[in-house]
Amino acid sequence: MTTLESFAAGLSFPLDPFQRDACAVLADGRGVLVCAPTGAGKTVVGEFAVFLALASGGKCFYTTPIKALSNQKYHDLVAVHGADSVGLLTGDNAVNSAAPVVVMTTEVLRNMIYADSSALDGLSHVVMDEVHFLADRFRGAVWEEVILGLDPSVAVVSLSATVSNAEEFGDWITTVRGDTEVIVSEHRPTPLHQHMLVGSRLFELFDRRTTEGRRQVNPELTRYIKQRALDPSEEPGRGYRGRGDRGRGRPRSATMPRPRLIRLLADEGLLPAIMFIFSRKGCEGAFSQCLRSDLNLLEPDEMARVDEIVERHLAELAPGDADVLGVDQWWAGLRRGFAAHHAGMLPMFRQAVEELFVQGLTKVVFATETLALGINMPARSVVLERLVKYNGEAHVDLTPGEYTQLTGRAGRRGIDVEGNAVVVWTPELIPERVAGLAGARTFPLRSSFAPEYNMVLNLIDRLGVEGARDLLRRSFAQFQTDRTLVGQARQLDQARRRLRGVDQELIVVAEKAGLDPGLALDDTEARDGEQRYEGFLGYLDLREEIRHCERELRFVRRVATEEAVAEDLAALKRGQVIAVSSRRHRGLALVLEAATVAADPRPLVLVDDGWAGRVGTDDFVNPPEVLGHLRIPRDADTRSGRGRRRLAEALEASGITRPVGRGGKRKKDGGTDPELARLRAALRAHPVHAVAGSGSQRSKLDKLFRLGEQRNRLVRETVSLERSISERKSRLEADFDVVVAVLLELGYLEPDGTGHGGVQVTPTGGVLRRIYAETDLLVAECIRAGIWDRLEPAELAAVVSAMVYQSRRDTYGDGVDSMPGNQRLREALSDTLRVWRATNEVQARHSGGSESLTTPEPDTGFCAAITAWSMGRPLHEALTVASAGGQLLSPGDFVRWNRQVIDLLEQIRNSVDREQPLAGAARRAVKSLRRGVVAAELE
Repeated sequence: MTTLESFAAGLSFPLDPFQRDACAVLADGRGVLVCAPTGAGKTVVGEFAVFLALASGGKCFYTTPIKALSNQKYHDLVAVHGADSVGLLTGDNAVNSAAPVVVMTTEVLRNMIYADSSALDGLSHVVMDEVHFLADRFRGAVWEEVILGLDPSVAVVSLSATVSNAEEFGDWITTVRGDTEVIVSEHRPTPLHQHMLVGSRLFELFDRRTTEGRRQVNPELTRYIKQRALDPSEEPGRGYRGRGDRGRGRPRSATMPRPRLIRLLADEGLLPAIMFIFSRKGCEGAFSQCLRSDLNLLEPDEMARVDEIVERHLAELAPGDADVLGVDQWWAGLRRGFAAHHAGMLPMFRQAVEELFVQGLTKVVFATETLALGINMPARSVVLERLVKYNGEAHVDLTPGEYTQLTGRAGRRGIDVEGNAVVVWTPELIPERVAGLAGARTFPLRSSFAPEYNMVLNLIDRLGVEGARDLLRRSFAQFQTDRTLVGQARQLDQARRRLRGVDQELIVVAEKAGLDPGLALDDTEARDGEQRYEGFLGYLDLREEIRHCERELRFVRRVATEEAVAEDLAALKRGQVIAVSSRRHRGLALVLEAATVAADPRPLVLVDDGWAGRVGTDDFVNPPEVLGHLRIPRDADTRSGRGRRRLAEALEASGITRPVGRGGKRKKDGGTDPELARLRAALRAHPVHAVAGSGSQRSKLDKLFRLGEQRNRLVRETVSLERSISERKSRLEADFDVVVAVLLELGYLEPDGTGHGGVQVTPTGGVLRRIYAETDLLVAECIRAGIWDRLEPAELAAVVSAMVYQSRRDTYGDGVDSMPGNQRLREALSDTLRVWRATNEVQARHSGGSESLTTPEPDTGFCAAITAWSMGRPLHEALTVASAGGQLLSPGDFVRWNRQVIDLLEQIRNSVDREQPLAGAARRAVKSLRRGVVAAELE
């Protein structure tokens, strides 16, 4: 029996064809990239890699993008292979790390590679689950660093959602790692059906009569929506009033309340369901709405099982924390079969919800998109209330890839015969848009790889400068750039061929006309003076330069005229008479009110045709000229029609006349521009000009002019392509050079003494090599400056929190002043801000102000809360302190920020000499933070 047959025999289900093919590739000793829909079972291939490693006496690392997935996979593998064979490393936690199979986050493996860890000895397989995270703009580079840094003997198993450029990604992996097979499956073991909920009726999105490749929107759905629009009072349009819409004439909501929606799903047999709501507040609001209703989805025996599971998950919770965490309400919802799930909840709460959902004891989960990141919580149905989400900067439409990832949670393999995606209709949503998202099931994988300080130091330390450059050239980012460049190079080659053809034709036509084509000098960069204008092409250059010069002069004159018009309009006074000659009105105009805004002067005028209104710069071709003055009595009625007619009659009787022409004083143009005059003189003196002015010769030149203009277009296209190719080729290496220059100036790198331009990492650079944070350079600078050396553990935790914390709103700039009266901590924060400014000045000087190399400003919004927690204050007090600045901090966020601070404190402790005071303070700070809910979440 082969290894694959032994593995398959231990499964409770037969392998699908794509699983068998991928496992066969692994058994053959080659790498594999598997792209398949969510829920298709691609992790089976990763589990076969684990089986192979154990069978051969090797080691397998199973990497995931998030800690929750690592924890889940660890428990799955322990259930199969036993606790002695499986370990876990997540940064927070280390369990049996010497085991032959270790589950870890991708960052942990990257750090091992950079540290040349002995744990890599004997490594035979690496599974990279959810490898499409490579496109993540914040963390994606880690995946490339691992793929590029692993020993070539290691077989890499890459598991990805379905991407449209899988072959390209596979070609890159083959290029950098050797023979890699790409296995793509579009088949979902559990078919996914698309629906739209309109009012209280559920429709299939697609017409069943159309084929998979040419699916069309269900015509019955379209007719029903049109009927709702025509008659919203009847059943097809019956909406649902919100609590604030009870007043007469208020419009009803297009969607039904969640409790009624859930009952409808239950009646249709579509529970359990995940309802994706793209905000924490929205999830909590939906949960509260159901809690206020009489919705109950569980039987008494199921409630008892819920109580048992919840009690187990809350075993580590301190009794005094239950009230501040809202345990009673949360538990009450679970006992009725519904729950919320988002990053603002404590992980122990989320884990309880996940376990209850998997066991069928939670029927509905209101979740943010974090639930779609691979956590094993499949449902019978997925409901989307909106197709718009907030991405941190703006509200944006869901992409086809995001829609596929979310709806892919529908359909439990081995339980459901089909999955169901339900989109709730709203008046602004058309079915064709949903069909477009549902029909585009793939998305392209784009690299986010870019050189950063920690990365560059580690690469140079391991590979040297040229080795680091070579790795950059082998990145997926450069591979994709080169692929793009292939297309651009092909366009450039075609443009150059067309240019040569036009040149040959131009020479022939010019010689027939008895003219020098001027090609000999056209492509010579050394041309200067009048040599540039020799031959026919030189004549065309003169014409083009004249046109360009005239356009610039017209623009300058127009701006000057507009400024002069604005200046004169601002100077007009009540009673002055001017001439108006706009598209709307033409005639004499009496100023009734002077302009009040100097930046955009718009005086109120009365035109002699009886119209009154404000005029601005758009109403004048030339600056307005004061033609006379008409006294307006103080008590004159300038607002009524009768009063204005009287003033218009007085204006007509005044004898003031409108100037002939367009009106207004002409702005002097200052004469002919000297450069324009020189170019025009050169044009008239050019030999071609005499021929061009001859009627008998003009027809001979028409073709030349056309060829010349075609040639100029091709030259411009060629130059543009050459510039684009040059810029794209040099981007990664240019960024690398900037990072190296900053590190050299700050002393993290130094010349290696060989005299060949090489560099080496300094002892100070060795500290930065071990700091893996977005603010890595700033942390290293503060350590080197010694400004944290005298801090107590709670004070160090506070200042380190400013390195990782990011407020959910802009609170920068006032953090130091809002701190408690601890002078030492305040000074440390002030010194940290000073170092931050100095460091950013160095980065800006080398990068030309590029924001990609700018360190984020330290955010002190979490300092007070973590200080209180580190000093032993209870959870409710720490949360109260955190919210004192007007920004509510959820318990889940509190734990998450504590985790990140602990992680960075551990890095700081490991990057400096253990005898230094800073190392001891970091160790004690970590110990002070590891308690209560934080300690429970780290176990």
